[in-house]
Amino acid sequence: MSRVSSDPQMSLYRQIARADWAALAAGMDQPLTESEVVQIRGLGDRLDVDEVRDVYLPLSRLLSIWANGFQRMGNDVSDFLHRDDDIRTPFVVGVAGSVSVGKSTIARLLRELMSRWSTTPRVDLVTTDGFLYPNAELERRGLMGRKGFPESYDRRALVEFLTEVKSGADVVHAPFYSHVRYDIVPDAQVTVRRPDVVIVEGLNVLQPPPAPNDVAVSELFDFSVYVDAEAAHIERWFVDRFLKLREGAFSNPASYFNVFAGLSDAEAEQTALGIWRDINMPNLVENVLPTKHRATLVLQKGEDHAVESVLLRKA
Repeated sequence: MSRVSSDPQMSLYRQIARADWAALAAGMDQPLTESEVVQIRGLGDRLDVDEVRDVYLPLSRLLSIWANGFQRMGNDVSDFLHRDDDIRTPFVVGVAGSVSVGKSTIARLLRELMSRWSTTPRVDLVTTDGFLYPNAELERRGLMGRKGFPESYDRRALVEFLTEVKSGADVVHAPFYSHVRYDIVPDAQVTVRRPDVVIVEGLNVLQPPPAPNDVAVSELFDFSVYVDAEAAHIERWFVDRFLKLREGAFSNPASYFNVFAGLSDAEAEQTALGIWRDINMPNLVENVLPTKHRATLVLQKGEDHAVESVLLRKA
């Protein structure tokens, strides 16, 4: 599967080679230590300090410029309307991409980097996993085999959450999802308290609205990032991560996936390939990849998980 493909909509982007993108970081201090990068890095990702300096430091600076411009525009509009608004509207960044492409690591990294800029010290991260329907509801709807597909999310609740955040509400709560339980935790919440920036990470955050009069989640974004890679590479990353999880998290008796802990290497690989080809690959092809052209910026990864080039929307 081609990443850029012949989609004419991708001509709306400037393609920037990694070396040229990295040059934009000249003179910027590296704010993260190697140990901090290791703590941020997700299982199977190959993030290191060089990748942070070359790719994500320039991206965080671009986001800071964008956020500052967003705030200036809000102030200018308030001045024009002769309104002395004391509510600062948060800048919302969406991060989209396939399972196992590294979007969660990127979202955590951007949270850390953006919080180091003086104008955006308060940065919150919310994942759309919290807006999945609980397993009991997915079972009732016959959707457990399509968990992660657009219809498995409470899209309306996510839109309402982001609308409250954008409106400047003092406190907004989101559901909490446990990857150990593989389910929503009823008595737990994620709390957002008037941040400068909110990063929203998830598979389907760039989906168009399901009906003409509905609001798309992406309409509430001020900037969006799509993490892109060849499907064959993502498949390999998914299988490798599954094998690592079998040795670690799956061995936890409380884990939903504990049933996989005793599989042999060959059995585990076949199981992972089955999950990828039956669920994650169809979701990527049908729902996730077609939203790439809706992003403000696309990070194109190579086989080694490193970003090779950047696509930035021209307008």
